[in-house]
Amino acid sequence: MTETASPRADGRIAEAEAAGDDLAALFDYVGQRPSLKERLAAGKELRQRVPRADHAHYAPVANRPDPIGILEGQNASRVAKLVPVRFARMLASPFAFLRGSAAVMAADLAPTPTTGIQVQACGDMHVANFGLFGSAERNLVFAINDFDETHPGPWEWDLKRLAASAAVAARFVGGDKAAAADAAREIVRSYRRYIRRYAEAGHLAVWYERIDENAVLRAMSPKVRRRASRVMDEARRKGHMRMLDRLTEESQGEHRIIEELPLIVRETHTEQKVPIAAAINSFLKSYTESLAYDRRHLLSRYRIVDVARKVVGVGSVGTECWIVLLMGLDNEDPLFLQVKEASPSVLAPYAGVDLPYQNEGRRVVVGQRMIQGSPDIFLGWGTVKAARSMDFYVRQLADLKGGVKFVEGERETLSSLSEYWGLCGWALALAHAKSGDAALISGYCGKSDELDDAIARFALAYDKQTHQDHDALAKARRSGRIRVASSEVVK
Repeated sequence: MTETASPRADGRIAEAEAAGDDLAALFDYVGQRPSLKERLAAGKELRQRVPRADHAHYAPVANRPDPIGILEGQNASRVAKLVPVRFARMLASPFAFLRGSAAVMAADLAPTPTTGIQVQACGDMHVANFGLFGSAERNLVFAINDFDETHPGPWEWDLKRLAASAAVAARFVGGDKAAAADAAREIVRSYRRYIRRYAEAGHLAVWYERIDENAVLRAMSPKVRRRASRVMDEARRKGHMRMLDRLTEESQGEHRIIEELPLIVRETHTEQKVPIAAAINSFLKSYTESLAYDRRHLLSRYRIVDVARKVVGVGSVGTECWIVLLMGLDNEDPLFLQVKEASPSVLAPYAGVDLPYQNEGRRVVVGQRMIQGSPDIFLGWGTVKAARSMDFYVRQLADLKGGVKFVEGERETLSSLSEYWGLCGWALALAHAKSGDAALISGYCGKSDELDDAIARFALAYDKQTHQDHDALAKARRSGRIRVASSEVVK
């Protein structure tokens, strides 16, 4: 198959450019749909406007916003007593800093070159935001597993953040500069390979596509396959009964969530002084309205037993996050739901896209359904209207979940991680193919390693930036600008 544009495709591109239309409207003609060949060629033509080599460049802009100031700005709406925990977790390493600073990198990515091809971006794409989870059919699937920042945006932003995170993670586990570049390069190489595969597949085929456990194992060498099988076996053991044993204790015939101050706390009131019972009633009414009738009926068979605030993640620390324990048939039929505050995406100020709805929880749920493919059956959203209106989304807390653990200085894991990088690039390509035009992206990416090398150079430059920003956070701690929780508190 050649990648030369037809005269008709050439004319449409010129027409769209003259009208100032964005690329999404390029082929928006009633009764017409360009061929795969035309779409690949249109993507290839974009290299004239945005050469692939341009993606290699990263340098902080002259008026780059203070990264600590960006983080402090986010803290303004967070639970004040948990902000020191957030900073402590981010100070653990440059890799932890990158995980918690999606807002900082969004500002850094905004001025970088893009082709104008939009996807439903993850918004916080890094190598620790992938994992195994149980699909609705109870199969293990590998995919992106964090959608707090999802928003329509350029595909390049996700790919660059993912590649940079692989470089930072490779350094974290003990790799050198060459290992960091190789990690980023493998991410992009895998992304290019699979976005091409999905460009040539039918739309329904892409929509139904899953990276299931068999596909994961087939993609691995025998040594890594054995390790992956152990991770999968562990994921199968994770579920609501396991959470019941780990998170609760029995008291007077009922299970109660075990407090672990300040990370798990049974509060009587929300941060806005609203009684928990009132907040839960408000939440349930709003949340159940977002569910399909069958899911609403299933949920109605459960009763609420206990509620507690639970700190999760790195970047999310300080946002309102609650776990709700429900029981069904008896005390051995638990369901754990996580109720998580949804704030505006870090991409929103830069993406230039207005969403057709206002609820930030709905933004998260819609984004997850678009790009994950096998979402949680209890995934939903709502608003608690109390002292302040809070958007939120809901998902199951534990449901056959598992993933890779990154251990500082464990250099011997680098060889197996090279295959994990490939999985991450594959999963990102599938997410973008579900929500964007895979053929346009593939035509631009091409078959050579030019884009791989360019983004690898970007990743190394951003690895340096991440270390500098991590140092700036440490300096802010020493100067007293920020407060940091003790290591005994942070787990």
